[in-house]
Amino acid sequence: MSGRVPGGLSPWRLRLGRLFRDRASSSRVLRLFVRLARRPLLPAVRMWRRNIQLRVVAATLLISLAVVLALGFVVIAQVSRGLLEAKEEAAQSQAAGGFAVAQEKANAPATVDGPDATDNKVGRDASTWMNSLVKQLASGGQTAFEVVALGAGTGDEALPGTQGVKGARASGNVDPTASVPLPLRRAVNRATGAFKTFSEIRYTSGDRAKEPEPALVIGKRLSDINGDPYDLYYLFPLTQEEESLNLIKVTIVTAGLFVVVLLCGIAWLVVRQVVTPVRMAAGIAERLSAGRLQERMKVTGEDDIARLGEAFNKMAQNLQNKIQQLEELSRMQRRFVSDVSHELRTPLTTVRMAADVIHDARVDFDPITARSAELLAGQLDRFESLLADLLEISRFDAGAAALEAEPIDLRDVVRRVIDGAEPLAEHKGTRIRVLGDTQPVIAEADARRVERVLRNLVVNAVEHGEGRDVVVRLASAGGAVAVAVRDYGVGLKPGEATRVFNRFWRADPARARTTGGTGLGLSIAVEDARLHGGWLQAWGEPGGGSQFRLTLPRTADEPLRGSPIPLEPEDSRGNRARAAAEAAGGAAERTPAASGDRSPIPPRSPVAGAMPVPADPTALPGNGARVVARPAEQAQQEDRADGR
Repeated sequence: MSGRVPGGLSPWRLRLGRLFRDRASSSRVLRLFVRLARRPLLPAVRMWRRNIQLRVVAATLLISLAVVLALGFVVIAQVSRGLLEAKEEAAQSQAAGGFAVAQEKANAPATVDGPDATDNKVGRDASTWMNSLVKQLASGGQTAFEVVALGAGTGDEALPGTQGVKGARASGNVDPTASVPLPLRRAVNRATGAFKTFSEIRYTSGDRAKEPEPALVIGKRLSDINGDPYDLYYLFPLTQEEESLNLIKVTIVTAGLFVVVLLCGIAWLVVRQVVTPVRMAAGIAERLSAGRLQERMKVTGEDDIARLGEAFNKMAQNLQNKIQQLEELSRMQRRFVSDVSHELRTPLTTVRMAADVIHDARVDFDPITARSAELLAGQLDRFESLLADLLEISRFDAGAAALEAEPIDLRDVVRRVIDGAEPLAEHKGTRIRVLGDTQPVIAEADARRVERVLRNLVVNAVEHGEGRDVVVRLASAGGAVAVAVRDYGVGLKPGEATRVFNRFWRADPARARTTGGTGLGLSIAVEDARLHGGWLQAWGEPGGGSQFRLTLPRTADEPLRGSPIPLEPEDSRGNRARAAAEAAGGAAERTPAASGDRSPIPPRSPVAGAMPVPADPTALPGNGARVVARPAEQAQQEDRADGR
């Protein structure tokens, strides 16, 4: 059995594919969860990024809190060590005195009578003597310590009744076996001298209300009245030291919090004094950029902030004066252009009438005079076009241009433009091809202005196309429509795509105008595009042609977010090089059966209802334009060809 399924795939491949799908779905769920978790945090993150005062106060809070914590730990450690050392010294001194007294009583000679008869050895056994000894030693402590006496033993047993704890005695209801730790008993039973350790004093059931207390335990091996060894322990409670340490901790925490809050308040006040003028300056700068040139900062004092405010006000005043001068100069220029254009219409009409008479009678003139009459008529036509363009530019400058938008099919506009450019295309030997006109391309636009824009683009493409084909492409997607005009002529040099929309700009001043253009066509075209809320952009590469793209919103009040046609055409050198690199990189991964299914240029994957390219910038002249520089070898070859 080969283990293959009817589709030709083995079961393990199916399981692997299912695993990949499960992982992909889980990764999508994880990304969705992360996105949902981040959404509530976005306002806080935005506030953190935009509020410098908040960042400074937060940094001060964290730093001061860290300093207070470190200082508190150091102080508490020092105080705790000091209290314990003092307690140990006092306890060792007290315990040493008690051990000496106990051994002295055990070594005292026996007497029959006397005031100290209770301490004598006569008539008493060792058990009675040890009970009396524990009471006498504990009576001098006055709750400062407790005394425990244990019978001598190995110390390995921890249960009552064994040899190590036989005859245990204690003062103050202390549980002797639970209060004296086993390691200390072992140390006392195995060596001479006093030993100490920290433990807890535990009380017997007769004093259930009393909780265990931390204590310092000091023990030593001694001998009773019969010379038998026993263990004597002093238990010094650390309750007072613990209360003192807790009081110090509370004091340090309270003082630390107060210091942290105080430092944060000081930081907030100090930063506010610096940030408030900066915020005021930022707000005034925004209002200045919005056109409110009379805004000024309020200046008080003579410090650095006041000097900043004075400098800002001087800058704003100078900007206002300069802008007013430029506005006045611009108004004068616009008025001059408008007045000159209007004033020239009357003499131009007279000259036109005379030129028409001369032009109609040129058949009776000699060849030189007849040619002069033809040149005069042609230049008068160009002069009239120039005056019309100047009047249109003056209307744009004055803000008097009106948009008469209505739903139109851009295919009809493109056909009218191509029909008008056919004579020039035949003269140049150029063929105009239209792509993307199988479906309607509807948009709310001014047909007259759109036709004027496309006429300029098509005529320029034919003029500079060097007799090669001109491709007009239409497309629509989402809320945008676009028309791109592509030629394969001389193209644009680096930097020219940003200047091609300037008034009276020409790529080659020495190049003759076949159509007698005025140099204002693209300037008027970009103004028409802006009036629609659209973009007019240029791309080009030297020797590889150029492409101009007009993008308009589908409805008049809809903002543009992208264009359905990429600004750089698919057949540009850069795209061809990238396609070749992708084809070369993918050749090693292809199987022999799939090698014939790959095209030289991979097709773009269309997404229904989505823009294939990211949103373009606002339509300033040349924005979004790209110019591909010529390679060095190609540039040298073209220069040598131009020299020939």
